[in-house]
Amino acid sequence: MESLIKFVENELVPKKDFPDFSAGDTITVYYEIKEGEKTRTQFFKGVVIQRRGSGATETFTIRKMSGTIGVERIFPINLPALQKIELNKRGKVRRARIFYFRGLTGKKARIKEVRK
Repeated sequence: MESLIKFVENELVPKKDFPDFSAGDTITVYYEIKEGEKTRTQFFKGVVIQRRGSGATETFTIRKMSGTIGVERIFPINLPALQKIELNKRGKVRRARIFYFRGLTGKKARIKEVRK
């Protein structure tokens, strides 16, 4: 049964070519918003807190600071409204899910950048 589900996911769910990113990376997500008849593109730039799931059910969480308030947003990878994902910075973290990042402020909330 599992192999049948994976087969259907691989065949029917369209694959988008997004860059490889993981927790600690700073990315910009461009997505479409419908307001009545009109559609517009909005972006959300922040640090990836986690990636979870696999295949068609994979999601990722992004956190950004809006003034002094932390804002988090969860995006499914296969969201039809997702237009593109831009990788701004690669971050070096030692965890796959960096929930401790929520409690950090100021200079402590910096993530080391991986230079190539």
